[in-house]
Amino acid sequence: MVQFTVHDETNAPEDARPHLEAGKGRLGFVSSLNGVMAESPELLAGYNALAEQFGKSSLPAKAKHVVWITTSVLNGCEYCVAAHSTLALKMGVDAEVVEALRANKPVGDDSLEAVRRLTELVVTDRGWVEEQEIEAFLAAGHTRRQVLDVILGVGMKTLSNYTNHIAHTPLDPAWQDQEWTRA
Repeated sequence: MVQFTVHDETNAPEDARPHLEAGKGRLGFVSSLNGVMAESPELLAGYNALAEQFGKSSLPAKAKHVVWITTSVLNGCEYCVAAHSTLALKMGVDAEVVEALRANKPVGDDSLEAVRRLTELVVTDRGWVEEQEIEAFLAAGHTRRQVLDVILGVGMKTLSNYTNHIAHTPLDPAWQDQEWTRA
């Protein structure tokens, strides 16, 4: 197995260091994911830029967590499911919603379920989502802009999911309580 270095602020390529510092500012520590991505400062910068833009998107905060967890479950990313489950719970997403998402099951909240369903279809159908599914998302109270915001979130998570698959990123202690294993 190819080993990837988990960089920190002291041994990362110079161009990656500001991005590691920014991540540390958001989380309070340099995550293993950011440490691995630092091998390619451009990947780390791109991921952080997408994360920043998705954070500014029109989706409500809880819906963003739905996109992150759903994408990560469907892509089988153990690291990201644990990390985003932890963050979702910390940000007030109901535990029942988080558990349903981790089990790839519908959630009880109609608005969040519409986000989960669209995210699922974007991932599994590689963007070829049927028109009636888009209409159902809109009928649940979402906007055309939010259709595109879901795509942004899926793109962001796909970068991290694939990185973790290839690098076998070790789980940070902060995410241990929400450890998840793909089926």
